[in-house]
Amino acid sequence: MYRIPRNSLCKRVSSSWKHARTIHTNPPVAGRTPWTLIAAGSLAIGSVVAYSTYSYTRAKTLENLPEDAFPTSSSTPLSKISPPVYATNEELSQAIKEIEKCLPIGSVKSSKVELDAHTDNGFNTHKPLPGQTPSYIVYPNSTEEVSQVMKVVHKYNVPVVPYCGGTSLEGHFFSTRQPCIVLDTSKMNKVLAVHEDDLDCVVQAGVNWVELNDQLQGAGLIMGCDCGPNAKISGMVNTNASGINATMYGAMIHNVISVTAVLADGTIVKTKQRPRKSSAGYNLTHLFIGSEGTLGIITEATVKLHVKPKYERVIVGQFPTILDSTNAVTQLFQQGIQPSAIELLDKHSMHCINYSGYTTKEWLEVPTLFFKLGGINEQVVDEYSKELERISLENNCSALVIAKDKEEGEELFSARKNIFYSLLEYGKNEIHEDVSLWVTDIAVPLSKLSPVLEDVHKLIVNSGLQYIIVGHVGDGNFHADLYYRPDEKEKCERVVNQMMELGLSNEGTSSGEHGIGNGKRHFLEMELGEDTINLMRKLKFAMDPKRLLNPDKIFKIDPEDKSNY
Repeated sequence: MYRIPRNSLCKRVSSSWKHARTIHTNPPVAGRTPWTLIAAGSLAIGSVVAYSTYSYTRAKTLENLPEDAFPTSSSTPLSKISPPVYATNEELSQAIKEIEKCLPIGSVKSSKVELDAHTDNGFNTHKPLPGQTPSYIVYPNSTEEVSQVMKVVHKYNVPVVPYCGGTSLEGHFFSTRQPCIVLDTSKMNKVLAVHEDDLDCVVQAGVNWVELNDQLQGAGLIMGCDCGPNAKISGMVNTNASGINATMYGAMIHNVISVTAVLADGTIVKTKQRPRKSSAGYNLTHLFIGSEGTLGIITEATVKLHVKPKYERVIVGQFPTILDSTNAVTQLFQQGIQPSAIELLDKHSMHCINYSGYTTKEWLEVPTLFFKLGGINEQVVDEYSKELERISLENNCSALVIAKDKEEGEELFSARKNIFYSLLEYGKNEIHEDVSLWVTDIAVPLSKLSPVLEDVHKLIVNSGLQYIIVGHVGDGNFHADLYYRPDEKEKCERVVNQMMELGLSNEGTSSGEHGIGNGKRHFLEMELGEDTINLMRKLKFAMDPKRLLNPDKIFKIDPEDKSNY
């Protein structure tokens, strides 16, 4: 209970009675009666009683508030919160009526085709549970329309799942609450400004990075991150995505200058101006990057642009073991050479490449590194190439293929770019028509990559499952992807869990570039600890106290959530 400080109470009583004694001892004056003393004493006692009553009432009010409504701690443990309260079906219907008044005709859809298209993309291992299909899909066209929608859903407590490209692999865009709406920003696909001199551009949430690079090609510029070909800017920001070129250009967190976001109550915020560097206040830009739509709806982003290398060469090296290939990468970095891309495909991946026939070349089915070397002219790239060739041969490279021109380079590197489709084709034809692929995403310090990959290889071989390994080895990031039949899912999940624990025990991370979603919440807590997750939950509740934005992603927000994702 909140109590009045003892010193404060004594001072108030002493002051009041001192005033009363002064009145009593002074000589009587005209118009003053003996009742003056009584009045003064009553005033003193009344002020104390009133102050005590206020304090007691305030204390009881604070006691009755749930911990998550008015917390006093610096973090928010799951055990200290109450379940969220969301809209009823009737309240949802009323909210939809108000939303339809805010948006152009046809912006709200509820057909089975629309709902199914926003429920699963076929590549997520943790599927939506029965009854978790969204109720409506809402298509805004601007930041202002997103704000209007959020003001309505905030009024009625309607959960909202942000959606754009729908290519993510960890269940980020699954609805976990019913009723709920999906807010699809894919129609917000304009490039708002390109500042060639400043090397940045301003884009809406639904801009596709491939189309952006096509538009920038005439200026000799590119956006550094290259994810799946259908990925959109907002999803890339929300998952801190990276891709093949991350060795040179980094992940999205290195390529986003500022974002415009709509908060849970409809407030619109812009995190920074356009300078490349800024020390102005909290780094809210980085707070939103990787937040997976749990803190706000990303509607615009200012992203960095890079000058495309004037000259670029593709080199492919094939090695007898993964250890040889990763040792070559380490030595290359130690020489101060920074390739644009370094991609590893293991022997099983190369078998799938040969099987698919996506390239005219027949490859050795051994661990293979795909390099892109860029520079300001051919002479610079020649020097890099010589050093790469020397290091590769020192590490037992059995075949080194150097592209003669741009066209051959594109074909050679297409083996890496098309690997996912090669894997699916091989699995469906040679393993089982209903086979699935469990895609993992582990990153470890570069010095630990070789031993971890060896241990992962042994772990999977002992399980009897078929697999491939693809790695962004310049970042210590790899994907060990497992094939499994419908009756092998539980066994596959056990192996995946063991791989994740192996990565974490080697100072790694549960997600190098795909995010957490609802599939890796347990591993995030293993990685960072309960107190760190509680701090994340505190930030979430501060910005979204009703828990409307992408519920149940990254960490639990409901003590009654018993899912085992």
